[in-house]
Amino acid sequence: MIYQAASHIAFQLNQFLKQTFDLNEDIVLVSNLVGSDGNTASHIDNKLVIFLVNLSKETAPYSQNGFSSGGGARRSVVSSPPIYLDLYLMVAANFNGSNYLEGLKFISYAINFFQRMPVFDHHNSPDLDANIEKLTMNIVNVNLHDLGSLWGMVNGKYLPSVLYQVRLLTFQSGDIQKQVSILDAPQTDTQHQS
Repeated sequence: MIYQAASHIAFQLNQFLKQTFDLNEDIVLVSNLVGSDGNTASHIDNKLVIFLVNLSKETAPYSQNGFSSGGGARRSVVSSPPIYLDLYLMVAANFNGSNYLEGLKFISYAINFFQRMPVFDHHNSPDLDANIEKLTMNIVNVNLHDLGSLWGMVNGKYLPSVLYQVRLLTFQSGDIQKQVSILDAPQTDTQHQS
């Protein structure tokens, strides 16, 4: 689902920029900045590049008991609880030399796009992967020290960029661990409140 989420975000931003500037070729790519040889990847010249910076488990409280009432009136299933992940995606303008101002223009329009469309769901993005309920985009403020460390880790060369937290990507195995009788099922607080 990480692939599907990053690809969807890049596709939507790409479509917006292509329509806004009447471009024939893609301007947004999901890619590493540096190849395995340590050199800057050549296919990302004069592009907005989206790349994964980090993943984190969502810390909001969710019911983690894994008990669901499927499988009929007298039986229920116990399955692994879902994992809620946040992606941290960097949008960087890889425009050099005389194209530097173009990079600033494209990064500004990217910020504008995500400001106008901070949530991707099945209503406003019908082509969103069926396993993803929604993606919520939030800008992350990064102080200069942390920003320097981040770019040192990535490639050592700062590019105009903005970091987004993409909230609530759900990983759910769907595997049934066991079936239990309703009488044997674990009691929850809602079952005691009658």
